[in-house]
Amino acid sequence: MLEDKYNFKKINKNRSSGVLLHISSLPNRYGFGSLGEEAMDFVRKLNRAGQSWWQVLPIGPTGFGDSPYQSFSSFAGNPYMINLDYLKDKGLLQQEDLDLVAENYEEGNVDFGTLYQERFLTLRKAYQSFDIGSLDFESFCRENSFWLNDYALFMTIKEKFNGRPWQQWEDKYKYRDGEALEEFEKENFHEVNFYRFLQYEFFNQWDKIRDFAHENKIKFIGDLPIYVAEDSCDCWANPELFTLDEDLKPTWVGGCPPDGFSEDGQLWGNPCYDWKVHEESEFNWWIERFRWLFSIFDCIRIDHFRGFESYWRIPAGDETARNGSWVDGPKMKLFNVLKEQLGELPIIAEDLGYMTKEVYEFRKETGFPGMKILLFAFSPDASSDYLPHNIEKDYVVYGGTHDSDTIMGWMLEHDKREVNFAKKYLNLTDEEGFNWGMIRGGMTSVAEMSIFQMQDILGLDNNARMNYPGEASGNWTWRMKFGEFGEDLVERLKEYTEMSGRFN
Repeated sequence: MLEDKYNFKKINKNRSSGVLLHISSLPNRYGFGSLGEEAMDFVRKLNRAGQSWWQVLPIGPTGFGDSPYQSFSSFAGNPYMINLDYLKDKGLLQQEDLDLVAENYEEGNVDFGTLYQERFLTLRKAYQSFDIGSLDFESFCRENSFWLNDYALFMTIKEKFNGRPWQQWEDKYKYRDGEALEEFEKENFHEVNFYRFLQYEFFNQWDKIRDFAHENKIKFIGDLPIYVAEDSCDCWANPELFTLDEDLKPTWVGGCPPDGFSEDGQLWGNPCYDWKVHEESEFNWWIERFRWLFSIFDCIRIDHFRGFESYWRIPAGDETARNGSWVDGPKMKLFNVLKEQLGELPIIAEDLGYMTKEVYEFRKETGFPGMKILLFAFSPDASSDYLPHNIEKDYVVYGGTHDSDTIMGWMLEHDKREVNFAKKYLNLTDEEGFNWGMIRGGMTSVAEMSIFQMQDILGLDNNARMNYPGEASGNWTWRMKFGEFGEDLVERLKEYTEMSGRFN
């Protein structure tokens, strides 16, 4: 369905700009942004504002903690993003079904607890009206069987075991006994097929919004987390690719070393890759992963890109990241194979954090643009290479990211010496608006691409922040309200985009 539809494209070498807004943050009546008319409306506004890019966070199904960076699958789409109005248009739901759903939600932040209880009941109701014998559905399942069958089985077995991690399943399922899995699928055919149905509807809707975006000269930037979740179909279906012991528990997990922001470092807990096995398999899993993402997105931002050069490996079971050590990653071996198999790779390298000479040279060798974050720039001694006058063309300049303050949150809460330096450097004024002055500073840099969060275009403070790294709950909930991105802001964004020579 997807593999032949889109050709790989180089990142536009002309000056361009875009907006970072996760799909979950779009407004609608049903508690979670979707691939429906609200997405179409956002594309239209991006087009009128002269934008070239819509950047989103990972779109996979989320688990405990609701983080899009901890997904059950590197290939599947998030069922919460399926537009319910479109299901009604297909005769799978009735208007009264939608009205009952809407009663559960108010405009504003995502209520993940209510969503978890309600949404799958609503989607199962739609599945009951779906023709599983349709040729289009059968074709989708056949073309995507290389990931879809394992995913549908994984989710169904997980449901049978009340959501427990796959290492806690019965051994015949945990260790993937072929006969046991075949028997399970026969006995639970409709339950397994339900998860195929969800992916069919998701990618039908994804195709629709992506085609519409291309018609309106908007391209998508997706996001690839370097690691996969331990409790994921990827890990269950391919345990040999990860550093797991005989009980299929991780021996090493990923994270970051202690630094000025965290004296204990960051303990992510994702299982590390067994890079020797990946290399012996000629990186087949990575080829399929990138091929799939390039069939969905026009460009990919790789999260924690430096981990391909070297990564911080922590003994599983440690309570902090202190006892980790740096270990070599695959470096150019992986990317040479990817370029050989897939051609030109439209990738943005998230090269933030602890950067060594080797990591810098590695990014240069790949040819991928790196990232510069304006909120990290304003050390009063003017030493930062994030300052606009130090940003080179082969970078993407951001105001902030999903892991940082909003611009207005930074102005209100950050170190006053840095804030005052930013005011002087960019001539920030109340009249223009501090957020717009920062946007001006990024857009008028020589970086060929600039991306700003929707929260910063709206001028919102840290109540609209997407994520606080290290905090297990309360993240990923911000949603835009109906009418908030009005024509006045569209026109203003257009003005800054034209002024900086980035108009699409």
